[in-house]
Amino acid sequence: MTGAGPSGLIVIDKPTGITSHGVVGRIRRAMDTRRVGHAGTLDPMATGVLIVGVGRATRLLGHLALQGKDYEATIRLGATTVTDDREGDVLHIADPTALGEVSDAQILAGVSALTGEIDQVPTAISAIKVDGKRSHARVRAGEEVQLSARRVVVERFDVVGISRIEGAIDLEVVVTCSTGTYVRALARDLGASLGVGGHLTSLRRTRVGGWHMSDAWPLEQIVDAPDPRALLTDLDVAARSSFPLHVVDAAGATWVRNGRPLRELLSGDLVETTALLDPDGGLLALAGPGDRGPTYLAVFSS
Repeated sequence: MTGAGPSGLIVIDKPTGITSHGVVGRIRRAMDTRRVGHAGTLDPMATGVLIVGVGRATRLLGHLALQGKDYEATIRLGATTVTDDREGDVLHIADPTALGEVSDAQILAGVSALTGEIDQVPTAISAIKVDGKRSHARVRAGEEVQLSARRVVVERFDVVGISRIEGAIDLEVVVTCSTGTYVRALARDLGASLGVGGHLTSLRRTRVGGWHMSDAWPLEQIVDAPDPRALLTDLDVAARSSFPLHVVDAAGATWVRNGRPLRELLSGDLVETTALLDPDGGLLALAGPGDRGPTYLAVFSS
C-alpha cells in the first residue's frame, strides 16, 4: 500500500451467515488497509445493505448509522425464542387453538399499535453495553439482562403477506424505521400482544439513508475483483449522496479550512447533519446543529 491509502464508501449486500465484523475483515484484506468500518450492524442471519467505509470515509460512518432504514422481514407467530429470531432456542410454543383464533384483523391491529413513535425495549441479543459488557455476551453467558425502553420511530410497518401453516402464522412485512429500532423486537412485541409469541425467521435491510440495494455489491464480487479499490465511491461523491448539501463560496471554503466558527458563516440554524462543499463540490466538513448554532461534526480539509 502506498501513499495515503484507499478512501471511499462501498455498499455491500451482506450474505447470511457472516457477522458485520467479518465483512469488515474481508474488506480490510481486499483493500490492503486496516482503516475499515461499517455503518450499522447486521446480525449474521440478516442480509442486505451494509455500508462500509475505507480510509478517510470511515469518518462518515457514525453519521450514516443515524439515518433511517428500510427492512423486509418474515415474522413467525406461534413461538418465542431466546434471541427473538430463528437462531435462538425456543422458549415457548403457542397452543394450536389459541393460534388458530388469531384473525387477520387482530394481526393488523397489533401491527398498527407498533407503528409511529413508540417506546421499545431492545432485544437482549444486542450490542448495547450493560456495565461495560455487551448485552448479547451477558445473555450467552447465561445472565438475565433487563434493558430500558428507548423511544424509536416506526414510520412504516406494513403486512404484505399472511401465510397460515401448521403450528405457525408467517407474516411478510416491510418496515421503515429510525436508528435504534430492532425489527426482532417488533416481532417479539407483536407476538406478545397477540398472546402467541413471535420471532423473526428472515431479515433483509434494503436501505440506509440514501443508499439502496441497487447500490450494493455482492461481497464475493468485491473480494474477487482484480482491483477492489476501483469499486470504492469517492469520499466527495459519497458525501453528496448521503447528506443534505450546503455549498460555500471560495471565501467560505477558506473560512471552513481555517476552522473558524460556523455560526458566523452560515445564516440560520442547521436542522440536520449537512455536508459543506467548496465551489468545486469537494467535501470540506460535516456540520450540524449545536447549542450555540451550527457546529462542526467532522472536518475533511485543512
